[in-house]
Amino acid sequence: MAELHIIGQIVGATGFPQSSLFCKWGVHTGGAWRLLSGLKEGQTQVDVPQTGEVAYWSHPIDLHYATKGLHGWPKLHFQVWHQDSFGRCQLYGYGYCHVPSSPGHHRIHCVTWRPLGSWQEQLAQMFVGGGPQLRSPDLVYSGADRYRLHTEAMGTVELELGIVMRHFDKYGVES
Repeated sequence: MAELHIIGQIVGATGFPQSSLFCKWGVHTGGAWRLLSGLKEGQTQVDVPQTGEVAYWSHPIDLHYATKGLHGWPKLHFQVWHQDSFGRCQLYGYGYCHVPSSPGHHRIHCVTWRPLGSWQEQLAQMFVGGGPQLRSPDLVYSGADRYRLHTEAMGTVELELGIVMRHFDKYGVES
């Protein structure tokens, strides 16, 4: 079987309306992929920057997959959350990106977005907090009905990934 190693980190996030951010992340693959080692989901710590608007997480990612085909290539998906001074959490954005398909070191910038509600929900969000969330987070990376959503652009999540591929040449894939 061909093997894929994903080694790196979620560096941090920038461009969000407020600081005090944390990130929930996960990896989605097709049925032909089998996770040999590593965690396929996790959460960073909350970073409250003293200066600047960049939240640094430096959260490690270390995954090892085996596969017999390319269908369902791994995708990383993210939920960025803001935690206020009272400990309340508010969703600030969803995002996803494909894991690079070439070996080597990659720096990836993953843009995020969040759903917009009705004008009443937006007004309530401004005064009370909270806001609309997706019923099914799978919608972030599946794309089936994503085109029907009304969204607004949010910040960017930065990743550094090292990709190591093994035995892909035996399955007709040149690296």
